[in-house]
Formats: sequence, structure tokens, C-alpha cells
Amino acid sequence: MAELIRTKADGSIGFGDYTLFEKTKLSDFEFNGDVYKCKTFRELTRLEKNDMFVYESTPGTSVENLKCEGNKVTFQVEGEGTTQITLGLEDDTEYEITLNGKSLGKMATNMGGKLSVSVDLESGVAQEVVIERK
Repeated sequence: MAELIRTKADGSIGFGDYTLFEKTKLSDFEFNGDVYKCKTFRELTRLEKNDMFVYESTPGTSVENLKCEGNKVTFQVEGEGTTQITLGLEDDTEYEITLNGKSLGKMATNMGGKLSVSVDLESGVAQEVVIERK
């Protein structure tokens, strides 16, 4: 089994494993002064940082190179079929969403700071997602 949370020298992280049939959890994973928690399996992948919501997908996904820098969140995501991805961002803020270099348009977060986007994923093919505050 792959590690549920993976760290990179560039400060990014990877997490999740959409191939697991049983729900698997990892808590209290420390990286760069933060504490992460991941829950993942075929039906769901969820990541929290310092007990705050960061990412959730339905069905589950594998994410690599997640970086949150300034006004931008970037990551590669892999999974199977139409997938709903929800990110925890700033409340009531507009973001530009790009998938594999193609703009999906602008979306605003709700009062809870959540932004949801639907993407079609294929097993073994990573999709590049960029979400930038406007």
C-alpha cells in the first residue's frame, strides 16, 4: 500500500489512494510545522490540516504535489470517473479554475469558504488543477 500522506522536498504533499476498498486513516502526520489527517478509499478522500478542512473528493482520489502558495492552489489528481472535488479556501472569494491548462471559468466560494468543482478522471492519468484567487 502507498503511503497515505507523502511529502516532497519542494514543500508539496501527496495524499489519498482511490484504489483502496476499505476506509483507511492516518492522523497526526507532521510536516513543516503542521499536523495533517487523511481518510481515503474508493468512495472518498479527505485531507485536514491542523483540524481544518482542506480537500475532499467523491469518489476517492490520489493527489500529488499539492501546494498552497499565496493566491494559488495547485495539484495533480487521479481517480476514476466523474469526481466532485471540494476545497477549503477563503470565504466569499472568487477563483479562476484551470484543468490541464484550460480554463473552466470563475467560481466563488460560499460563506464557509468551500469551492466545489466536478472533473472527469481516468485511472492512471493525472490531471493538473490550478485554482487562483482573482
